Amino acid sequence: MTPTLAFLDSLFSETPSSPSPTGIIVAVAVSLVLNLLVAWLYKATYRGKQYSQDYAHTLVIIGTLVTIIILIVRGEGGGQIAFGMFAAFSIIRFRRNVTQSRDLAFIFCSMATGLSVGALPLNQVWLAAVVMAIVALAVVILAKGDLFAPTRVSHNLRVRVTNDINYDEVFSPIFAQFADDVNLRSVESSQAGMMTELRYGITLSDESQIADFMEKMQVACGNNRVLLTTLRGNDLGV
Repeated sequence: MTPTLAFLDSLFSETPSSPSPTGIIVAVAVSLVLNLLVAWLYKATYRGKQYSQDYAHTLVIIGTLVTIIILIVRGEGGGQIAFGMFAAFSIIRFRRNVTQSRDLAFIFCSMATGLSVGALPLNQVWLAAVVMAIVALAVVILAKGDLFAPTRVSHNLRVRVTNDINYDEVFSPIFAQFADDVNLRSVESSQAGMMTELRYGITLSDESQIADFMEKMQVACGNNRVLLTTLRGNDLGV
């Protein structure tokens, strides 16, 4: 072995319980890159309305710090790695409300990335990258493919009728013809009790027939107010 190769081998050589200085630096750098990808994945697949930049930064910081903790524990002895993993999970306390269940999953994803990079020998860190790529692909497919999504209403419908109209009997044939799903959300008295305002969540079976649907609803409610609002994204408000 040439002197140059021997020097490089000494830099990157490590044992499971005693990572080399170069190995520590490389592991922390790899952990930082992978956790930046976790944060990017979180942002790219986020579907709520309260995205937090601080939370994305926290994912990066947590994952990288967990790697450092595991590397320190490895330096004290291989038998202490399990204790270090337990400590890494137990010291995390979040002082914010988790708005979505998937936020918690990304916390564990970041920590798992940090744990795997810190615990694996340097020549096996690529395994953490491969596993992270598989998880990222699964998350993208779930998010972009909208898998396991519930049936979402496509429109909000507001109708006013006089009190002498039996709206269940009058509207049922129209809904059966034009809608796949209808949910009555609220019934409200209006016009000093002379009229009733109904609010529905409705999924139209064919949006090209909206004009026909509105015409029949207008006739059925006695030419009173009919308002159909298209919903966008996750807006399910009434």
